[in-house]
Amino acid sequence: MQLKLSGVGKSYGGLPVLSDISLDIASGEILCLVGPSGCGKSTLLRMIGGLELPDEGEILQVGAPPEGSLNPLTFIFQDFALLPWRSVAGNVSLALESHRAISRAERAAIIADVLSRTKLGDFANAWPKQLSGGMKQRVAIARALAVRPAVFLMDEPLSALDAQTRDILMDDLIELWSRERFTAVYVTHNLQEAVRLGHRIAILSRRPGKIRRIIGIDTPIGARTHQDPELLAIQEELWGLMREEAEAADKELTHG
Repeated sequence: MQLKLSGVGKSYGGLPVLSDISLDIASGEILCLVGPSGCGKSTLLRMIGGLELPDEGEILQVGAPPEGSLNPLTFIFQDFALLPWRSVAGNVSLALESHRAISRAERAAIIADVLSRTKLGDFANAWPKQLSGGMKQRVAIARALAVRPAVFLMDEPLSALDAQTRDILMDDLIELWSRERFTAVYVTHNLQEAVRLGHRIAILSRRPGKIRRIIGIDTPIGARTHQDPELLAIQEELWGLMREEAEAADKELTHG
């Protein structure tokens, strides 16, 4: 399923947050959104997911979701959002329980499948308090996979993790995408994540957020490494485009 954004704008109380955002996101593409703090990245993600409505423009879903999709658009947030009184399997089950057409046996099979795909098969009966941050985020990813979404909407999903765990989960996301080419819009402040995971990177200006530039990366996702000269050069280019505006945005947020 593709996404098409045309002239999207958003304001709060007369304060413009986003202006004239137009994007085409292809099926099977990971688009990363980067930009200074307060530029509207998360607001744009919420509008794509239908949690908020744009004041201007339109957001369209083009094409059919995958066969058996229970929820075409699914969010993954940075805070895991796990219920502490439910086991790992119980937290994944939560995404399926409102779908009455799924039998108990089908639900169990889906849960077992996604836990296996996220390397959590041995932890089905564990409680969230027993898990590391990386494993908690794996549970959140497994829960999202359970509904077979057409599009993942990821709002800084790795930002709460240490560098080593973040690298491991980036590898996991690449492995999952290689098995089944999902579409994703991925918001991040981390430029290393952006060049590692994104087919294209959209850079937003500071408020009101507008698309300054879109950079494509030719190296296949599965072949990228931390020391890839092309990726390092793109990372430097991104920071060069963002630095001045990021410093201005930081001062604006600091001084209100």
